[in-house]
Amino acid sequence: MARPRGVEDAVILRAASGVMGRVGPAGLTLAAVAREVGLVPGTLVQRFGSKRGLLLALADRSAAEAGELAGRVRREHDTALGALTALTVETLSEVATPESFAHHLAFLCADLTDPELYERALAVHRAQTRAVGELLAEAAATGELRAGTDVAALTRTVQAVTAGAGLTWALDREGTLGERMRHELGVALSPHVPSHPAHDQEEA
Repeated sequence: MARPRGVEDAVILRAASGVMGRVGPAGLTLAAVAREVGLVPGTLVQRFGSKRGLLLALADRSAAEAGELAGRVRREHDTALGALTALTVETLSEVATPESFAHHLAFLCADLTDPELYERALAVHRAQTRAVGELLAEAAATGELRAGTDVAALTRTVQAVTAGAGLTWALDREGTLGERMRHELGVALSPHVPSHPAHDQEEA
């Protein structure tokens, strides 16, 4: 059957992510997403089959977008560390409030117990890890990081710090999530940055 025209899947999936952040797992329905984009629920059933099908499609898209975002922020920044800061902040741009952070975290908890969703969550994690590692490797090669920096270990540290920073921010609610991410990333990187780097790290 021909697909109804008018709204691309990418638009629907972005809308679904926004609805997820507002209402959490219990409130996410095809009807809620359809209202967000001005469609009838039957159109989403035709395209995705079910709420689960929509979640699987969103997870697949998230994995692809992780690599796309990394490429875009690198093109927009003069330095690898500047791009890393932007990547870290923009990756969490959809969870700008403690409530939306909590709702997306609830979806992640569900992903961890569902084999198909877990597979996709792992793909997103690996894509993000790969992007962080590539930026840190470039920074090490160009002298933004000290010679001899263990890029693989620092990549794991950056991933752990950014994940933990989001959770602690959602609890203490001091400043914005973007501010917290910039600060914690800077702290994690500071021991590895030369005393007189050849660049000024950019603001994301």
